Amino acid sequence: MKSERKAEIIAVGSELLLGQITNTNAQFISKQLAEIGVNVYYHTAVGDNPERLKRAIQVAQERSNFIIFSGGLGPTKDDLTKETIASTLGKELVLNEEAFESIQEYFRKTGRDMSPNNRKQALVLEGSDVLVNRFGMAPGMFIQEGDTFYILLPGPPSELHPMFENEAKPLISEKLGLKEKIVSVVLRFFGIGESQLETDLEDLIDAQTNPTIAPLAADGEVTLRLTAKHEDEKETERLLKETEAQILERVGEYFYGYGDTSLAFEASKALHEHGKTVAAAESLTGGMFSEWLTDLEGASSILNGSVVCYTNQVKQQVLGCRKETLSSHGAVSKECALELAEGVRKLTGSDIGISFTGVAGPEPHEGQPVGKVFIGLSTKDQTDVFEWMFTGSRSGIRKRAVKYGLHHLLKLLKDS
Repeated sequence: MKSERKAEIIAVGSELLLGQITNTNAQFISKQLAEIGVNVYYHTAVGDNPERLKRAIQVAQERSNFIIFSGGLGPTKDDLTKETIASTLGKELVLNEEAFESIQEYFRKTGRDMSPNNRKQALVLEGSDVLVNRFGMAPGMFIQEGDTFYILLPGPPSELHPMFENEAKPLISEKLGLKEKIVSVVLRFFGIGESQLETDLEDLIDAQTNPTIAPLAADGEVTLRLTAKHEDEKETERLLKETEAQILERVGEYFYGYGDTSLAFEASKALHEHGKTVAAAESLTGGMFSEWLTDLEGASSILNGSVVCYTNQVKQQVLGCRKETLSSHGAVSKECALELAEGVRKLTGSDIGISFTGVAGPEPHEGQPVGKVFIGLSTKDQTDVFEWMFTGSRSGIRKRAVKYGLHHLLKLLKDS
């Protein structure tokens, strides 16, 4: 192999270019390759056209030594990935008996007739390692030409993900002779921007070697991926824990969880652990807070109820917000958020009441600018109101309000 491992992912399918589907496969493959020390330098998408695909392959060959293809392995005429690669590499396509038997068995089990073009799916590049497809029909392929690896994967994520993790990834490690154990951990933060986080950790990031520290901002949150490698797995774990401790010593107040967790999941977990219940008064958010919690298992044990109180009439008659409060301070105010949080807590007999009121736009309301948000949090001992000013679209402001509500709820539970 070349000294530097440069990977390129070529997604094949006109539906990608037409915007009919999102290329989530490239994101998945990039993450998987990063875990074994292979850097992805380019993402390419090309339609179902053999000439354009051939050109994309030629460009990739000039700049990459890992070329991974997704899609175009199906039975139809526009599925031309392996045919085009075979032509480019000067390889024949041969029938893989094991894959062909698997395809025939699939049709026997489903009681359907196999059409002649399904045989095409069992054709593989001559001399390639065949990657078994346990969740579909078209097998994947792995072939090395000179110092370049070519990996062909099916397009459906339900087939590609397990094939890459269980077949391709171990084979790549074997071909590269990787002895080091590469382990990653993802730390999730909320309430601090990416630039501030990087500033607070600047010396650690600049000095990174092993583990590496990779910041990533997404939808109002920041994550850090720590990746360590060592032949001794225990030493890998020690390196990660040591670096994590240094990071949390500085920005631990913003840390809320690991991996693919979410603020809603962590808040739900904390409510379960503390044996507490919550109820929501949602004006600005229109039920989004409750939706996020009820998407999770066990929501009935921690969410007592929710009131979408979009009008002042509902705020008054259902939740007990005083007419004087609304006339003097308005619905978008600290005072209203406080009474809504207290009102929904008492109405539902919950341990905690949370309220959301604000201006999502597109126009100002009651003299308050677009993006002004008040979040109330009430317990039997006290009620606090948090004031925020958000920017972005109407949808973005509402989502950010829910995330900050979950953030405040989680902090309340951790501090209790």
